[in-house]
Amino acid sequence: MTTLFDKPVLLKDAIEESRFGGKCVSLGVALRADLPVPRGYALAVDLVNALAHEDELAIATVLGLFAELAPAAAVRSSAVGEDSVDASFAGQHLSVLNVMDAESMITAIQQVHASAFTAEAIAYRAKMGVEGEPAIAVVIQQQILSEVAGVMFTKNPITHANERYIEASWGLGEAVVAGMVVPDSFRISSQGSILAQVLGDKDVELIAVAQGQTREQEVDQARQNSFCLSEDQLDRLHSLALNCEAIYGKDIDIEWAFHDGQLYLLQCRSITM
Repeated sequence: MTTLFDKPVLLKDAIEESRFGGKCVSLGVALRADLPVPRGYALAVDLVNALAHEDELAIATVLGLFAELAPAAAVRSSAVGEDSVDASFAGQHLSVLNVMDAESMITAIQQVHASAFTAEAIAYRAKMGVEGEPAIAVVIQQQILSEVAGVMFTKNPITHANERYIEASWGLGEAVVAGMVVPDSFRISSQGSILAQVLGDKDVELIAVAQGQTREQEVDQARQNSFCLSEDQLDRLHSLALNCEAIYGKDIDIEWAFHDGQLYLLQCRSITM
C-alpha cells in the first residue's frame, strides 16, 4: 500500500496553515517579502506523519534535502495553530539544532513530531483550548551558527510600553529562549533611539560542535563584561522590527541572530501576554 503525502516545498511556498502549520507559513510570508530568513523547506503534516511511521518512500523523499542545507540544519516544529495570537506553543515542542547529516535529520524530524504528544504539550493544548489531535508540520533550515542572538519584542512585554525590548547573548539564541543565561537587555524607542541597556551575566554560551548537536561553553570574562550588541546592530534590529511590523502588524515577538555580520530572522509571531 502506497502512502500519499505532500512533497516538501521551499519555505517561501508554504501558504496553507492547515498543511504546513503556523511557523512555516509565517516564515514563508517573510521570505516572500525579502526578509533575511535562512533558506529551508516546509514539510507538510501528512509527510511528517509518514516519516514518524518510518515510511520508506517518505524518508527517501526527504533525505536528499540535507545536501541543500549542509553543513548543518535546524529542525523545528510548525504545528497547526502554533505561533498564533492565542497560543504560541513557545517551549512546548522540541527543536533540534546543528544536525550534521541526512539520517540524523530524519531522526530529528521524528523527535520533533513525538514532542507534540508529551504530557506537557497535551496539557498546554488543553489549557489553551486547542482541540483535536496535534497536527505537526516541520520546518528544516540552514543552521545559522550565530555569534550573538536573542529575542526582540516590538512592544515591551513587561511594561506594555510602545518600545522595542531586546534580550541578547553570545552564541546560539536558544540560550536566551531557554533561560540558560541572564542576557543583556535593551530598550529602544519606536523611533529607534536607545532608551536603556542593562548588562547581563552571559557566563555561558550555547555553541554548535563538530559531532552535531550543541553544548554549553564558558564565556571569557571580557565578553561577560561587554555588551554583546553594538549601536549599529541595535539600529539594524530596529529596522528589522519596522519591516516585520509592516508585514505582521504590531506587537510581535521576533527571534533573530547575527552571523558573519549578517542579521537573520529566525521566527516571528504575535506576542502572547
